[in-house]
Amino acid sequence: MVNLVAAQKPLLHGLMKMAGVQPYLVELEPGTVMNFWVPCETVKKPKKGEKKVTHLEKPTKPVVVLVHGFAAEGIVTWQFQVGALTKKYSVYVPDLLFFGDSITDKPDRSPTFQAEYLVKGLSKLGVEKCVVVGFSYGGMVAFKMAELYPHKVEAMVISGSILAMTDSISVESLNRLGFSSSAELLLPNSVKGLKALLSVAAHKKLWFPDRLHKDYLEVMFTNRKERAELLEGLVISNKDATIPSFPQRIHLLWGEEDQIFKHELAHSMKEQLGENTTLEGIKKAGHLVHLERPCVYNRCLKRYLASLLAEKVNA
Repeated sequence: MVNLVAAQKPLLHGLMKMAGVQPYLVELEPGTVMNFWVPCETVKKPKKGEKKVTHLEKPTKPVVVLVHGFAAEGIVTWQFQVGALTKKYSVYVPDLLFFGDSITDKPDRSPTFQAEYLVKGLSKLGVEKCVVVGFSYGGMVAFKMAELYPHKVEAMVISGSILAMTDSISVESLNRLGFSSSAELLLPNSVKGLKALLSVAAHKKLWFPDRLHKDYLEVMFTNRKERAELLEGLVISNKDATIPSFPQRIHLLWGEEDQIFKHELAHSMKEQLGENTTLEGIKKAGHLVHLERPCVYNRCLKRYLASLLAEKVNA
């Protein structure tokens, strides 16, 4: 029987290419490969007789990097944002390690590890500076990128995420949501489990036939062992938690009905991060704010990106 989610992938990929991005595999080092969706205009066509693309041109527009969450690969997560941004920005959409076609034989599973290899990949693609937009798990990776590579990350937009998953936040969130572990919430292995994840991630109840849930589980939840290890590597002790002093501007763009990382948590984080941080809430949207209300999300995102560009021009 045909997997409906897998069958829709070529259509989505075609739409993304029409929007101006295409997939490109980057070998970061032996044993580690990361897939990126890169601006079509940066891909240098192979010369006559060559079988593959040898290198890419540097981006010519301001760069925006969209970093996905835990339940889907990059282009599925950001499918409604890519086309809205490619006219004015060079958009890069990575698949983090163990998502999509990105894989490594290295044992590290921390957000720092993901951030380091993501920056390596961007450097190989000719990206010198960028604004990073991170959602959920991708937001934690984005924070690490900004902390470790301030020369690379000019600013951040963070949705439904936190600086780090501490013991206390992890326990409080799971108890409140009614799950025994992060893996039970974020790595469902049944239709019932996927429905439970969607019920807490979305503001409005989403209905899909069980067949579609089953097909989604088969396609999107690969590399289960490694992803379970990523979840284990995510949680740090409360005593190890620190708040870096970020030089970058940070915009928290939040679904006001987010049940996983509540709007109140975003307010608290804004106060902790200081005067360079702004917060904007989107009504009638939960954790999946960019998918539930994409038009509103895109307007807010583009307005903020435009303000960054204006600041640069006037500096």
